[in-house]
Amino acid sequence: MAQQGPGTQVFVNHNRTLPTALARALQGLEKQGIITAISISADCRPPMPSKTEIADILSRVTLFGPLDAAGRAAVADAVRETKFDAGQSIFARGDPGAELYIVVKGRVRLSVLTADGKELSFAHAEAPSVFGELAVFDGRPRSADATAVGKVEALTLSKAAFHRLLATTPAIADAAIKFLSARLRDADEQLEAIALHPIEGRLARFFLAAARQKDPAGDLDTVTLSLPISQSELALLVGASRPKVNAAIALLEADGAITRKGQDVVCDVESLSALAGMD
Repeated sequence: MAQQGPGTQVFVNHNRTLPTALARALQGLEKQGIITAISISADCRPPMPSKTEIADILSRVTLFGPLDAAGRAAVADAVRETKFDAGQSIFARGDPGAELYIVVKGRVRLSVLTADGKELSFAHAEAPSVFGELAVFDGRPRSADATAVGKVEALTLSKAAFHRLLATTPAIADAAIKFLSARLRDADEQLEAIALHPIEGRLARFFLAAARQKDPAGDLDTVTLSLPISQSELALLVGASRPKVNAAIALLEADGAITRKGQDVVCDVESLSALAGMD
């Protein structure tokens, strides 16, 4: 390893393996802008999550959270890690469904194309959401497109591994039924919102759903959400034009239901519930 100039460039020999702690420290300095042009070989990258860490991630996943420690350990042994770049297609509608995905980091857009070629986004999956499960459960082709909004890290569970787990861990079947029931309820609420509620009500329900995901117990009066998506993307999610979404966001802010701080949105749960007609 050689350095040129005070705090300017650091080069790492690809033929040498650095200790993990040192590799992480160098990457941290690069993120802070203290050093640049760092080149680290695959052997120097921080290791992927351990089985214990994966089991902890699974405990926060709706589908696998109800399992006991042994059940989650069995799932942790069966999953594999994967990564996607921003804009990368994960799967397309009509593809065979060979695995389901669990988002560890990042955000995935789920969408379909209408007959006139317009993209309709109906959901975003973010940590620790599951997506792509329907094709694994029923064996039919993918029902939607999945695209990485930014860089995404995920776990995958193959259809074969899932069915083996069903045979050896019966509690997974019960968890899957509850998971699908929750999916149906969410779909019913989304259809109701589009059919019966004005745009501000739909936005309020969108923010409430995201807040429930972050605070499942509903203990918090306010929930801060990270929302690294454009208003155009948000408009696709709630089925409205961007100008209407802009106006609705301004209305939610004026009512004190949300407060924007950069890419963060602070949600007042009580105010959003009132606007969504769910109080």
